[in-house]
Amino acid sequence: MDAPLVQRLQTFSDDVRALSPPFAQIVDRMVARLQSSHVGQSAPAPGEEMPPFLLPDQNGNLVSLARLLENGPVVLSFHRGHWCPYCRLTADALARIGPELADLGAQIVAITPELQQYGGALKSYAKAPFPVLSDVGGGYALALSLLYWVGEEKRNLMIAAGHDIAQFQGNETWMLPIPATFVIGTDGLVKARYIDPDYRRRMDIDAILAAVRNMAAPPPG
Repeated sequence: MDAPLVQRLQTFSDDVRALSPPFAQIVDRMVARLQSSHVGQSAPAPGEEMPPFLLPDQNGNLVSLARLLENGPVVLSFHRGHWCPYCRLTADALARIGPELADLGAQIVAITPELQQYGGALKSYAKAPFPVLSDVGGGYALALSLLYWVGEEKRNLMIAAGHDIAQFQGNETWMLPIPATFVIGTDGLVKARYIDPDYRRRMDIDAILAAVRNMAAPPPG
């Protein structure tokens, strides 16, 4: 658990591929479909403004991006759900750097398409000091061009594996967000982002810290 996040994710992905090559091949086909459609690539890029949001956290309290930015930079992390092992590993890694980010004046916010109680489950699993917001219906992810349809092949596979996400999301759309990460400055502009249709890969923790440190560093000269 002390290995870098990227290494932990790759090890888990390799184990899944070794245990069930057909499962990994279905995921590969889904990822290829999303890549060919350029899903997520029109999301806000560095230098562009991050659209506002107002979403409930795991306790039902409304949280806005504007209010968060009043207190410092924001690391905004999209997750597929509490059921996703890659998301759990990522939430755990983010929780571990929470104190360091706080020392830099920054804060973490996670977003899932799940109902509040399941956001609470992800927060509890990771012992996260940050809120987990519910984007039920995926409206905010859609506004960022991050939302995608799982597809029938992957849907059937997930149900067979016991991951019927409809009950977690409160709808039957079978839509998920690409698990992207944005580092947002107090001016509301994106300073760094990571978007990859392959949910088995996430933004490197050191890259997140570097982006926040760059904002905290005094200008040269």
